[in-house]
Amino acid sequence: MSTHVPISSRPSRIAWIVPSLIEGSGGHRTIFQNIQALIDAGHECHVFVETPGNREFAPGTPEHEQVLHQMRGYFGFACPNVHLGWHVKGQFDLVFATAWYTARFVAGLPIRRKAYFVQDFEALFMPMGDGYLIAENSFRLGLTPLTIGRWLTSKMRRDFDSYGTFFEFCADGRVYRPIGKQRERAVCVICQPEKPRRCPVLSVETMGIIKHHRPDVKVYLYGSREKPNTWFEHTNLGLVNVEQCNELYNTCQVGLCISSSNPSRIPFEMMAAGLPVVDIHRDNNLYDMPEGGVLLADQRPEAIARAIMSLLDDPAKRDAMSKFGVEYMKLRTLERGFAQFVAGVELVLADRAGEFREMNRVLAPMYRQTPVRMLPPKPGDVTPEELAAAADMEQAMRRRLEAEHELAFIDGSRSWRAVQAFKRTAVYRALAHLRFGEGWDHVDPSEDPLARLGRIKNSRSYKLIQQSKSTGVYRWYARRRYGPEFVPPQSTNPPANPR
Repeated sequence: MSTHVPISSRPSRIAWIVPSLIEGSGGHRTIFQNIQALIDAGHECHVFVETPGNREFAPGTPEHEQVLHQMRGYFGFACPNVHLGWHVKGQFDLVFATAWYTARFVAGLPIRRKAYFVQDFEALFMPMGDGYLIAENSFRLGLTPLTIGRWLTSKMRRDFDSYGTFFEFCADGRVYRPIGKQRERAVCVICQPEKPRRCPVLSVETMGIIKHHRPDVKVYLYGSREKPNTWFEHTNLGLVNVEQCNELYNTCQVGLCISSSNPSRIPFEMMAAGLPVVDIHRDNNLYDMPEGGVLLADQRPEAIARAIMSLLDDPAKRDAMSKFGVEYMKLRTLERGFAQFVAGVELVLADRAGEFREMNRVLAPMYRQTPVRMLPPKPGDVTPEELAAAADMEQAMRRRLEAEHELAFIDGSRSWRAVQAFKRTAVYRALAHLRFGEGWDHVDPSEDPLARLGRIKNSRSYKLIQQSKSTGVYRWYARRRYGPEFVPPQSTNPPANPR
């Protein structure tokens, strides 16, 4: 991995506080790419990786070697200064937080310059409540934000009086480019049921409307191993590599990628391949989406469908958007984004972060067109079958959210955490390896919540916990700890919230 950034005249020591690694994580990939840019610029970067219980593992231990192997295998990243556990020792010129729950830790470190590598407004990933507010509070700790895209920098200033800078959404022009292929009358849709912020239900409803009005249009869904509930003809490509993505973007006439938080990189990669893009008209998309290459619609599926159909029916507009997108993204190479990030970091290192205030004063939305809105429905526009399919999809989403809620309750319980801590011990791991073989502890990060909940409830560990809670010893202990009115739960479902 090389980023081709200029060498700094003032190399510094920079610490990065990073969450535990997740295979296929785009967030980790972006973190490591920008760390590499700083290394290429001559800075000495130290990466502190989260571990269970914040345990520290020395270089050369199996745990340390495993993380180095995962960094190379998952993300193509190699760094000589990787530390397991957030035990920051020695002198550093700057320290970075990289996720909401790392920010408070960084704020408490005895390092003078502190920054926050912000890739999304993570509070939006949670329901309103403690989780949302605690994640939001991570922006109130005085860390200087360096964000991907203009919207987050603007939001930091408007909502938290926190002034930072941004680096642009860029694309790898060696991968995403026009290849001169004849385009089909088709729409490609990023559909990821495991990522609520990508609005999979809204995307599917939109395509159902299009297939009703334009049955000749091909629909390609991609981006996930999970299959959404659909009632119309389509092709589900599942997970595809970057070369296959570019092939897809050169096959279709329109691309749909809904971003309800910070924009995805995907619309920018679509533009680089010459594909006109449709997204929703919300504040998060107005600061980074160019009018010439993207069409933003009201968030109703009828309006999104109308925007897509207007492009399918207008070859001249599609051609103009295609040419604009290619030219717009030619300047926005990965190297440009890395250089912008490094320049922002070096202003922080030079104690010139105050200059970000002036830049923030002129930061304004770049998309000023009114959104495409829905037309009044006509009799027969929606069939009973489509209404039934939409109801089934809503019910499936509700079951999924209930499963996620119950999983969060189980994962946060003391008894479950104690069992998981025991499973991380060397003795247990050795026995499990002998009994179950290689990969016994592998967890698919994209596993459906309903499937994971069923797997946990059928596990010996879960059943043992439930059985132990029905014993007289546990009842005695619980009443002493929680009071005489304590009643043991019949399951791990949390009680309903009173209205």
